[in-house]
Amino acid sequence: MKSIKNLKNIKDKKILVRVDFNVPIKNKKVLDDFRIKKALPTIKFLQKKGAKVILISHLGKEGTESMKPVALCLKKYIKKNITLLENIRKYPGEEKNDPKFAKELAETGDIYVNEAFSVSHREHASVVGIPKYLPSYAGFQFEEEVKNLSNVVKNSKHPFLFILGGAKFSTKIPLIKKYIKLADYVFVGGAILNDFLKAKGYEIGKSLVDNSDYDISSILKDKKLILPVDVIVKSGNILVNKKIEEVDKNEIILDIGKESIKLVEEYIKKSKLILWNGPLGKYEDGGDVGTKKILKAIANSKAESIIGGGDIVSVISKLKLEKKFSFVSTGGGATLDYLANGTLPGIKALE
Repeated sequence: MKSIKNLKNIKDKKILVRVDFNVPIKNKKVLDDFRIKKALPTIKFLQKKGAKVILISHLGKEGTESMKPVALCLKKYIKKNITLLENIRKYPGEEKNDPKFAKELAETGDIYVNEAFSVSHREHASVVGIPKYLPSYAGFQFEEEVKNLSNVVKNSKHPFLFILGGAKFSTKIPLIKKYIKLADYVFVGGAILNDFLKAKGYEIGKSLVDNSDYDISSILKDKKLILPVDVIVKSGNILVNKKIEEVDKNEIILDIGKESIKLVEEYIKKSKLILWNGPLGKYEDGGDVGTKKILKAIANSKAESIIGGGDIVSVISKLKLEKKFSFVSTGGGATLDYLANGTLPGIKALE
């Protein structure tokens, strides 16, 4: 990949920068601007060299949301004139990766920069289409993502603890199969834990589960796999800490329990590398304790730590812990895909 560091003579050049400003918004205000701040060094670098910066982003899944709240937030950090295009997913050609649409976008600029690692697992027009028509470069944060995540893939330190949470069991299975071989310990939490507990014959009540038939019998037998010994369940309207064998058929598992937190903390103490993707509980429903306590334990450890996943990044931002980790990835699905495959469509497009 060519870096924007190599760009010269770009005064008055129009530079299309694909950013990921898909940030949480409530009452027309940005709740967490972590991703916006991560793109600022690239934007300011290009502006300092006299370029005309045109930002491309999506917001939400349907393409119906306006970028106006993002533009207002951006004004706090960028004082020079800048163009932020309206939500790119409003146009059907974006997600279809329509060559005609990609060419039309490309014609509005002279150079393309990808500063959206977190959407670079998507074969969309603004990610893989535009680079076919313009000289293309990687932004600073994009480079940092690839550098730090590739180090995990190629040069793992040991003992190596891999923590995996979140939902979407189908997307996590390849990662578990890969890292059960590479890591020394693999701890599973979040909604994907329910699938493991169900496969082991435990009652999971009304908890979220993926009903697809995945064969995880070999993973369940692996001694590297660590599952929680207790969980926080929603029983009626109250939250209760229960051993995993005590969950009732009318309850919902929301988080890992107190003993499980202590268990993970012990593994953190003896690890030299910790890789974590996805929250350990359903924190919008009160299942945020495990994630917060484990984050603080890692922040206080001496281990090299790489944390990723959109939801967990929001928690880190609220706790103001970002500088306590070796690297915080802006990617969710992109981080998972890169760790599993060693590349992404958006990376290949820049090569």
